[in-house]
Amino acid sequence: FLAALSFSYLSKTLSGTIMKSSITQIERRFDLTSSTIGFIDGSFEMGNLLVIAFVSYFGAKLHRPKVIAVGCFTMALGSLLTAMPHFFMGYYKYETASHTASSANLTSSINPCSRHQGVNETLLEASPSAILLQACKLSSAGCEKEPSSYMWIYIFLGNMLRGIGETPITPLGISYLDDFAKEEDVPVYVACLHTIAMLGPMFGFLLGSLCAKLYVDIGFVDLGSITITPQDSRWVGAWWLGFLIGGGTSFLAAIPFFFLPKSLKKPEEANNDKTSYDYSPVIMPCIFQCQLIYPSLSDFYNSLKKVLSNRMYFTLLCCSLLQFSSFIGFLTYKPKYMEQQYGQSTSKSNFLIGLTSLPPVGIGIFLGGLIMKKYKMTIIGATKFAFTMSFLAYIITLLHFFVGCENHVVAGITVSYEGKPIPYHENAIFSECNSDCKCASNVWDPVCGDNGLTYISACLAGCMTSVGHGKNTVFHNCSCLEASSSWTGNNTVTLGQCPKSEDCSMKFIYYTVIQVISGFCYALGGTPAYMIMFRCVQPELRSLAVGLYTLIMRMLAGIPAPVYFGALIDKTCLKWGSTSCGQRGACRLYDSNAYRYVYLGLSAVLRGPSYLIAVLFFILIKKHFQNKNSRAIENG
Repeated sequence: FLAALSFSYLSKTLSGTIMKSSITQIERRFDLTSSTIGFIDGSFEMGNLLVIAFVSYFGAKLHRPKVIAVGCFTMALGSLLTAMPHFFMGYYKYETASHTASSANLTSSINPCSRHQGVNETLLEASPSAILLQACKLSSAGCEKEPSSYMWIYIFLGNMLRGIGETPITPLGISYLDDFAKEEDVPVYVACLHTIAMLGPMFGFLLGSLCAKLYVDIGFVDLGSITITPQDSRWVGAWWLGFLIGGGTSFLAAIPFFFLPKSLKKPEEANNDKTSYDYSPVIMPCIFQCQLIYPSLSDFYNSLKKVLSNRMYFTLLCCSLLQFSSFIGFLTYKPKYMEQQYGQSTSKSNFLIGLTSLPPVGIGIFLGGLIMKKYKMTIIGATKFAFTMSFLAYIITLLHFFVGCENHVVAGITVSYEGKPIPYHENAIFSECNSDCKCASNVWDPVCGDNGLTYISACLAGCMTSVGHGKNTVFHNCSCLEASSSWTGNNTVTLGQCPKSEDCSMKFIYYTVIQVISGFCYALGGTPAYMIMFRCVQPELRSLAVGLYTLIMRMLAGIPAPVYFGALIDKTCLKWGSTSCGQRGACRLYDSNAYRYVYLGLSAVLRGPSYLIAVLFFILIKKHFQNKNSRAIENG
């Protein structure tokens, strides 16, 4: 049973991490805003909350291994449903100014500057109604075969289904262990579960990295004709592949549970009431299970009132809510921040998170538990240690503000065509050098000039001719490079944005080091912080206290945090993409400075006040426990 449960823990954390690592890809593939993708991400918590009452109330009465098996199957179905839209949507058509890019055998040169000239001259000379009619015809031609823009709902439902399936694994799994294992073995088994579960996120981010490197339609399109690279903001990796693997893992995890009995022979040591009571906080994390403990509703309300009127518990709840909101929002958009701020590809961002961020956290959690055991920490000692470590991590995290990179140098958006900085709302996309080209202003098909400036498209760079095909296309005789007063070299541009500076690469190394140290410090205080919650309420109310804690964290942090983080990140967008229907797509370019201040600032603003509440919590704890024997407290 322990082996089967460990594998189910691994599969649920793996699937959850695949979702986090695929967020940027899904956003681009379905042309969504960050707030919408945050809403989709929160659907897992919604699914969890939908059935937690049912699972807690009926789960213990049913065949627990089979209920867990059904949960694993549901998770597998959720993962497969999430991947399904890929197979119904047709091939990914990224926005490009050059529609002949798909012809790999093209030998004649393209003239980007005069490409749309005929159409645009006709439109300019026509009446407004004729322009509207022509625009409708053009957009409808591209839209007829376009799949529904609401395909992302399948991802929302799949993620929700995964949340429903995950619900029974922890409460029923640990209660089964608790009922049929020796008393002294249960903590070891629970530790095994959490250790193996830590491998899930690591493998999940590494798998997400591999999938992000592969093109979304790999095996179905000629990769030689693809003009974008993984560094491009239009690139979409094989996001669906991760969900298929995650679904397969969950399916395999379900099988062993069907062959396990409803009950095992109880060891004699486990036949006392103490065992089943000691682990009750972990067994059913839900307030509704109290119907099993409290026969009447009035008893339930009295217990709820007692828990909420416990000032220590209430201050801890408020403190944790702020911390958890900050943590969820920060983690959800972390890969995206690394891409936009430091010019990393999605693949590299996921790889680095899996390799550098998660192992220090795992080591920190383990060492925190060892330190607590070695020094026999009282609740006051544990509170001091958890507060100090968390606050130290917070101070280290603030250093992120000083290791950000400057904006991408994009002509017409962040700088003028002469290379001088311009205000962000003055989008001078058109200039004298491209005024005769009649270019489309809403297309994002960036090219990098030999002068170091990025241009929105080869047409807007004023390019006259091109050679090569696919990723190797080079545009020549680009008039806008001559506008850059300090430039005297070749007037050629290549596909893709210009890379960030060497200075930015160094700052990314500093960012990674800060992330590793702060993650380790934060995790070091994690185990003591977790134990504090058990110790600040009466033993008979612990189950209710943990259930209420879980419910509030999911409802008030897990669901809304990704949405409001995403909404604020959307405000920093400088250039939105456009779909073939002419509608607004996903963001292609962010204001790096504004993004940094919004993303890190919101996280810091949420966490900051939590330490003031933590000081109040420490005062209450000290006042409550200072007259008691620390040894007695440690022994419960």
